[in-house]
Amino acid sequence: MNDHIQPDGSAEHEHDHGALGDAEFAEFMELAAEEGFDLEDVEGAIEAAGHGPLPVLAVVGRPNVGKSTLVNRIIGRREAVVEDKPGVTRDRVTYEAEWAGRRFKVVDTGGWEQDVLGIDASVAAQAEYAIEAADAVVFVVDAKVGATDTDEAVVRLLRKAGKPVVLCANKVDGQSGEADASYLWSLGLGEPHPVSALHGRGTGDMLDQVLEALPEAPAQTFGTAVGGPRRIALIGRPNVGKSSLLNKVAGEERVVVNEIAGTTRDPVDELIDLGGKTWKFVDTAGIRKRVHLQQGADYYASLRTAAAVEKAEVAVVLLDAADAISVQDQRIVSMAVEAGRALVLAFNKWDTLDEERRYYLEREIETELGQVAWAPRVNVSARTGRHMEKLVPAIETALEGWETRVPTGRLNAFLGELVAAHPHPVRGGKQPRILFGTQAGTRPPRFVLFASGFIEAGYRRFIERRLREEFAFEGTPIHISVRVREKRGKKK
Repeated sequence: MNDHIQPDGSAEHEHDHGALGDAEFAEFMELAAEEGFDLEDVEGAIEAAGHGPLPVLAVVGRPNVGKSTLVNRIIGRREAVVEDKPGVTRDRVTYEAEWAGRRFKVVDTGGWEQDVLGIDASVAAQAEYAIEAADAVVFVVDAKVGATDTDEAVVRLLRKAGKPVVLCANKVDGQSGEADASYLWSLGLGEPHPVSALHGRGTGDMLDQVLEALPEAPAQTFGTAVGGPRRIALIGRPNVGKSSLLNKVAGEERVVVNEIAGTTRDPVDELIDLGGKTWKFVDTAGIRKRVHLQQGADYYASLRTAAAVEKAEVAVVLLDAADAISVQDQRIVSMAVEAGRALVLAFNKWDTLDEERRYYLEREIETELGQVAWAPRVNVSARTGRHMEKLVPAIETALEGWETRVPTGRLNAFLGELVAAHPHPVRGGKQPRILFGTQAGTRPPRFVLFASGFIEAGYRRFIERRLREEFAFEGTPIHISVRVREKRGKKK
């Protein structure tokens, strides 16, 4: 069944038409023309689904300079929480945005707690997490207030990181404010861009500058060196045993060395041999050095998790088998899925469970984690090292699914059989049909299907399930977008 499919480790095939080769693309466009689709739409759909991982932009700055307002302006909708008051925390820290036809991710560092570590340290800690995950940075300063000591502290961090920086002088609402903005040349970060995030003034020019600073693809390009170590993020809520698992896997108690005065923490990636292969575990310092923060801990944890997931290819989510599966666990799982990473679920403390708990845990997994039933599962014990060897095959399975590409001819033969055997239900006297499709991208697999009418969510889920069964997409999210044919003769 699996012999037609090649796991797709190469990056050479990336044209504007996603993962389709030239001949495959030409043939596909012919098919689309025969079926009466607008070819420009078809090409746009393939390009949108065929992109690789998106570059990451971090928005940093001290509280109340308008970071969240700016993030809302960049992503074009009001999603980031805008109050900078203690207690306003949130789970989402990354958003997708598009400007001038280019797509990128934005990391917002707005949901922070004022006096967790003292103002300077907490702004610095946040900026550090975000800068580490980013390919470019927008540094927001309040032009009315001018540069403060806290701003200077962030500038030092930015210099050390060496990432491209766009300086945003916010709260410039008119000509008079432009003079305030020009004082910010003194920060030594180049030209300040006068902006009013609230009214949208100047944001377009600033975003043009951002596109120049952002690379086409993230610096963490996937599968760079052939045979280079694959990147794993070990994530999970606090106290599920991540550090014990890491120590067990690394085979020794390690502590974080290289403490430089003035840094809140140093991100450390560790190379660890496991199952005869070398793997790179990202942001292990975040796991080894517990930041005990009373209030802002949730927010820091989700920022750190998001940063680790961005850098990784596969997320291993550690859950405590002795506890009920919590909302926080589900949130962390969906973070990895939304980021489009390969996924493995590891249940820790398995050796401590009695029969009854095992029975209830199985039921919980079915109900609470049903949406990721496709993820390989490993039951381990970080304390005793039980079943550690099973982690590697699970990670390899997930990565293989994540990189699998189904050739278009093979996919359409499968869709043809599927639609003939299980047609879409009739709605309002019409029966929409899936006419053809293609897999435009991998890592994770992204499909574009073309249909004669609206395809219901239930039927889409059915197709996803059958795709997984047929082509062994285990351990990876799958994205399916459906384009509907315009009425013939009715051109836009």
